[in-house]
Amino acid sequence: MATLNSSTKGPTQKKKVGFAEGQRQAKRRAYEKQSKRKKIKLTELTVFTQQLAAMLEAGLPLVSALEALEEQTESPVFQIIIGKVKNEVSAGRAFSDACRDYPRAFPNLFVSMVEAGEASGSLAEILDKTSSYFEETVKLMKKVKGAMVYPTVVIALAVGCVSILLIFVIPVFAEMFNDFGAELPKPTLFLIALSEFLGSLKAVYTLVGIGIILWLIGKFVKTPRGRVIKDTVILKIPVVGELTRKVALSRFCRTYAILMRSGVPILRTLEIVAQASSNVFVEDACKNVAKHISQGGQVSEIVSDDPYFPPMVKHMTRAGEQTGNVDGMLVKVADFYDAEVDTLVKALTSLMEPLLICFLGVVIGGIVMAMFLPIFQLSNVIA
Repeated sequence: MATLNSSTKGPTQKKKVGFAEGQRQAKRRAYEKQSKRKKIKLTELTVFTQQLAAMLEAGLPLVSALEALEEQTESPVFQIIIGKVKNEVSAGRAFSDACRDYPRAFPNLFVSMVEAGEASGSLAEILDKTSSYFEETVKLMKKVKGAMVYPTVVIALAVGCVSILLIFVIPVFAEMFNDFGAELPKPTLFLIALSEFLGSLKAVYTLVGIGIILWLIGKFVKTPRGRVIKDTVILKIPVVGELTRKVALSRFCRTYAILMRSGVPILRTLEIVAQASSNVFVEDACKNVAKHISQGGQVSEIVSDDPYFPPMVKHMTRAGEQTGNVDGMLVKVADFYDAEVDTLVKALTSLMEPLLICFLGVVIGGIVMAMFLPIFQLSNVIA
């Protein structure tokens, strides 16, 4: 009897273990498929680079450092990527070559910096510089995104409140006004018509149409012609255009400086700077500089003729070339524009707050006045 119970119980336990293991393997296969196409966040890459640099500086071998980072990384996809890179390095492949297989996780700048560190034998030092660069980039982008959080939340709340009023509250007033049997004021009629529209299928069709148009615009701005139009339009928007320009200039100067300091060849540096800029004006400037340098020219000569670059960048670049310290000068320019972005973001946030309050007051107040206007004129309406 004991033998029968154990033989009956055994397969059941084995089945449970098999199911759990199958689930785990299925998840891993799904993460492995994502490893080639999922973009790793810059914040995660920054932490990875900082920790890898610290471990290498402490004397830990590269494979051991990657193994430790694989175990402590929270992102399952990034964990698999690190594990695969570790296996490639263990097999004798260069770290930079292994990272190059995952362009969505390790950008060109990171790969080129690692390549330069391997060639010079100072991988830990260059990774430390790279982590500092990523950290500054993350701070800059957080400042810009932080400036957009407040107005986005306020506008979303305003849209939600207005939608509730139009869809649920206005129809109640409309039924009440219908019993009056008299002509209503035009603002009230407009709100009632708008409420009826939002409650019908026409509103759904309109939203679908707007969504399709926005999707097509999103596809168009990813084309070369669309990117030119997008960046040109953004540049002409008051305040926003100047903010975008300073962010692009800061990224250009800092990326160029960190690559040059790490010993990356000038033409490769310009190629990476162009890719990292996400700005057509900077990309065109990098292409022109690369062409000019290949013919024996200097960076300042092209920058001086490009209207996108302000006089400060031109003078600092020329001074850096004369003193042999271009990267140092550009770091100072990047720091200056970071401070300018910080000031501009604070000013923009301070300006948006009263403007949004006034906007909400006008919209909500206008709706309330339009709906209570017939009640204020009740004697005329009833008559």
